[in-house]
Parts: sequence; C-alpha cells; structure tokens
Amino acid sequence: MDFFKQLLERFRSADSLLRLIYINVGVWVLIALLSLVLKLFTLSDSVLMEYLSMPSDVALLLKRPWTLLSYMMVHKAFFHLFFNMLCLYWFGKVFLMQHTEKQLVGLYVLGGLFGGILYALSYNFFPLYADVRHYSTLIGASASVMAVIVASAMQMPNMQMRVLLIGNVSLKYIALATVLLSFLGITSENAGGELAHLGGALAGYLFIVFLRRGSDLTAWFSRVVGWLVGLFKPSRRKKAKFHYKRPVSDAEYNQQKSSHNEQIDLILDKIKRSGYESLTRDEKEILFRR
Repeated sequence: MDFFKQLLERFRSADSLLRLIYINVGVWVLIALLSLVLKLFTLSDSVLMEYLSMPSDVALLLKRPWTLLSYMMVHKAFFHLFFNMLCLYWFGKVFLMQHTEKQLVGLYVLGGLFGGILYALSYNFFPLYADVRHYSTLIGASASVMAVIVASAMQMPNMQMRVLLIGNVSLKYIALATVLLSFLGITSENAGGELAHLGGALAGYLFIVFLRRGSDLTAWFSRVVGWLVGLFKPSRRKKAKFHYKRPVSDAEYNQQKSSHNEQIDLILDKIKRSGYESLTRDEKEILFRR
C-alpha cells in the first residue's frame, strides 16, 4: 500500500509533462498485466486493443468514438512506448520554456486528434489502403509527440540538441528530418502511423501559426474538458499571503519590465548558443517565472 501511496503522491506533485508520461506508462503496464492474465487462462488479449485502438473503418469508428482519444495513450511494444516518452520528455521541456503546462496538455491532445483524423481520412480516400482499411487500427502517442516536436522547433529553431552518433543538431533540422521520414513512409507497412505523424506535425505547425496571430488553438480544449485539465494540476495547498506594496509609477513599471525582458532575451540567446543545460539555476528560475 505504501508503494501505491508514493506513486499517487509523485503523480500529484509532478508537472503536466511528467503526468503525461506517467499516464502513458501506467496504461502500458495495466495492459501488459491484463494481457498476461488472459493468456494464463488461454484467452485472447485482442479484445483489449480492439476497444482502445482507433479503427480506420468509419462505421466501426462511429461505434467506438472514444478511441479517437484513447489510442494516443496506448502502446503495446515497450520500445514504442520508450522512444515516444523519451522524445516527449526532451521536447516537452523545450516547449515549456515558452508555453504553459495547460498548453502542453492541450497540444498533446490536439496532435493526437489531428493524427487520428488524417489517418482515418487517408485510409478511406486513397485506393492504396482499400484492402486494409477494414481491419487497420492505430495506437501510440507518436502524433501527439510530433506536434510537440514541430511546435518546439518553430519557437526555438536554432536551439541545439545532442543527437547520438551525430552531435549537436538544431531543432529545426530534427523536426524537418522527422516530418520528411514520415512522409516517405506513407506507403510502407506502418503507413497508418506515418500518416498520424504528419497529422500531429500539422497540429504543431498550426498551433504556433495561430498563436502568433493571437489565437490559442488549445484554449477550446481547456474549456470543453476542464475536468481533465484539472487532473494535471499539482495539488499543493498554500496559505494565503498578503503583500502590501507601494504603488509604482508608470516610468518605474516600464523600467522594471524592460529590465526583465532584457534578462529573458539574454537567457534565450545563451540557450541558442550553448543549450539549455548551460543555464545556471538562477537563470532557469527566471525563465520559468516569466
């Protein structure tokens, strides 16, 4: 019992990025355990994936509309889960340098929705997929992760990330490479997954484009499913504190704001030159308090 209490406490105290990872890992563990039990009784575990994965067949999808949401939290292969969560953590950290936790959760879901919709539309429109559309299904957080990757790369294109066997690579090139590889794979055996990746990439692109115009594409999600967003807020009780400050003049306020903006610009320039890990503790605190 103590073990589960500790897990619950860690979940409650974690930020939205870690909670998304915890949920994906938790779902994978639960499915693995249920599959094991079913196999011990010589029963098929296909029913689990049948009701959690998203079908490309429109008639079947209309009977299981929840799968448009559930599929983006479901993984079966361990390495599928591992690489998705690794990328989500890396690029989620970058995303949170410029955006809120609520926007991260909203973009995760938006990317998954775009990925699922593009997958279903493509499989029911292009003749290439006619033979498999009636039994093809989609699982995994790849579309959601792709949305975060593209959005992060558009916001901080020149920020560098260390890639194994290659070295430091700018985010814009990482995003371009992942999108290009997905496009080249839409006729492969994993065509459904690659199409979902492209849908997620489109969601990330549109999120930044509309945000620059003053519209947040994730705002509607926060309003419609506010109860879900509430699950991603750390439950920390704080005592009410009252601060009494002398009113500042417009000149003082503008000077303080200008000084703070200069600090932020210097920190962002440092990230572009040397990466996020080069920041001092104080610089990280300034960045996340902005």
